[in-house]
Amino acid sequence: MLLATDVSNTNITFGLFSKNEIICKWKMATDKENTSDEFCAFFFSMFSLEKIRMDSVSNVIVASVVPTVMYSLQHSMRKTFGVEPLIVNPGLKTGVNIKYENPREIGADRIVNAAAACEIYGAPLIIADLGTATVYCAISPACEYIGGVICPGIKISAEALFQKTAKLPKVDIAKPESVIGKNTVASIQSGLVYGFAGQTDYIVRKIKSEMCRDYPGLTPEKIRVIATGGLARLIAGEAETIDTVDTELTLKGLKIVFDRNRIQRV
Repeated sequence: MLLATDVSNTNITFGLFSKNEIICKWKMATDKENTSDEFCAFFFSMFSLEKIRMDSVSNVIVASVVPTVMYSLQHSMRKTFGVEPLIVNPGLKTGVNIKYENPREIGADRIVNAAAACEIYGAPLIIADLGTATVYCAISPACEYIGGVICPGIKISAEALFQKTAKLPKVDIAKPESVIGKNTVASIQSGLVYGFAGQTDYIVRKIKSEMCRDYPGLTPEKIRVIATGGLARLIAGEAETIDTVDTELTLKGLKIVFDRNRIQRV
């Protein structure tokens, strides 16, 4: 089996694949101070809970945007599973042609998201990753990563309101009953949910406009919009431009990238 690992700024998500199916999925908070022994203990407890033998894992692939956790995480994977993790980097075969000015600046999660979206949904595409940061990625009709937009995420914005104001409280991120909040908590929730839904629609429409300008014959209707990330379903419920929500896009992308690099690892 393949253990796919997505290391983001907030959580580390693990997906265990049996052939092409995710049979188990686990999350832990991203903690830069975690030791390899703590990662090993997490693996042991999760596999024991699901009654899965750890030696059934024959391969591991990791996409990370948090370099400081990688030493301990990789060491724990070698110790627990007896395999060398495959780390997503610009040198791997992904099926996505990177047109960014400096390909090494692109987060590994954006690369695997693009690989998965192109394989599953077909290009051209816009991917809206609604996580710690909100990231919009533009994929050309030829499955080229042509660029994107990076914004503060919803949780970052909520935390900034709480930390930088004297009287505004910390709130749960949830959809309020109406846009017009009747109290402070509902007003903040409205600004977060409807504000980010509006941001999504505006940015997606602007990206579509530029893509149609740069690719003759392309129309906005031909560009599919895929939302992923922990808050994708919440925002997709209000945004008008999102076509599909796929919260497992990154894990699926890791499986696709692993399969495309399997031969060169043998």
